[in-house]
Amino acid sequence: MDELHLAAIRTDYSLASLEETEVGDDPILFFRKWFAEAEHAQLSEVNAMTLATVDVDNRPHARIVLLKGLDGANFQFFTNYESHKGRQLAQRSHAALLFFWKELERQVRIEGIVTELQAEESDAYFHSRPKGSQIGAWASPQSSRIGSRAILEERVKQYEAQYAAQEVPRPAHWGGYGLQPLSIEFWQGRRSRLHDRICFERPDLAAPWEKYRLAP
Repeated sequence: MDELHLAAIRTDYSLASLEETEVGDDPILFFRKWFAEAEHAQLSEVNAMTLATVDVDNRPHARIVLLKGLDGANFQFFTNYESHKGRQLAQRSHAALLFFWKELERQVRIEGIVTELQAEESDAYFHSRPKGSQIGAWASPQSSRIGSRAILEERVKQYEAQYAAQEVPRPAHWGGYGLQPLSIEFWQGRRSRLHDRICFERPDLAAPWEKYRLAP
């Protein structure tokens, strides 16, 4: 890989600015505004977000997941509880989310505490999914080593046959999480790397938000 070529890659952001008065005093309300604007712009995978977790040895891990609900200030996503991220969240409940909407030159960083959703919430989302995805939740031992894809495909066939004539129940090992934020940062790209960064922070979930600007 040509290091000189990589060092020369630059984008000078110029689409918009971000002022404290525009953001207001409610970061969740402003997130909803930005999210609606990203939807209106018809961005691909507008709800895709990086989920960063930490394992028991304090090693960080990150992957893309999909935001599937925003209940109040609870950012919701769903996965296998026995996956790598599920085990890490059981060990360390603090996590971070990152949205990057390149076409709007925006990103949102969210850090907070993750808890499992109620079973009823997980059931409701699971039964809204296509049947193929429901079968996949049963067939895939997510994050476990498998000898070949053929093994996975055979497991899919087994569960398809098992639930051919009935509703697919939600597996006990699959469900939802919600991240309650302790900090939310809104980033708007600006020229010459003098980006706008406005952050909300609170020491605990019951405390009021403090708003401040960060240097780029």
